[in-house]
Amino acid sequence: MSDRFATRPGEVELGFDPAERPDATLHFIGRLRSPWSEGDCPRNVRAARETGKAAHIELAPEFLPGLEGLEVGQPVVLIYWMYRARRDLIRQVPRHADGARGTFALRSPVRPNPLAMSVVKITGIDLEAGTVGIDAIDCFDGTPLVDIKPWIGTVDDPA
Repeated sequence: MSDRFATRPGEVELGFDPAERPDATLHFIGRLRSPWSEGDCPRNVRAARETGKAAHIELAPEFLPGLEGLEVGQPVVLIYWMYRARRDLIRQVPRHADGARGTFALRSPVRPNPLAMSVVKITGIDLEAGTVGIDAIDCFDGTPLVDIKPWIGTVDDPA
């Protein structure tokens, strides 16, 4: 087992791999194209944004009509599948914390369903190329995209 999948003291495995018990299916709508690979990927979208390195979405052609109504400068929520993450830890010991925490109390990609989400800004839309430019993203190049949703301040701000 590689160090990437090594269990730290205090971590608890589920005892089964959720990937082996599928309850539903997904259809990826595209891929996220980023400058990141294993070893240099920022831990979150804030850190990715601080690098100044942009990214883009490659949307599958059949989903291009779904971009209608989106605009450059608009914030959107991206939901993506962290396909290389472990799925069998229910309690983790993050490097940035002082002890163990439940998986659902963390933003870690290590979870039963490795969904991640980030709020990003649209920097460009090219329907002919099937791409949407975004200001930053915190995942490996080629990460599957599950969904795009508009971020709406009056709805999404919990204040």
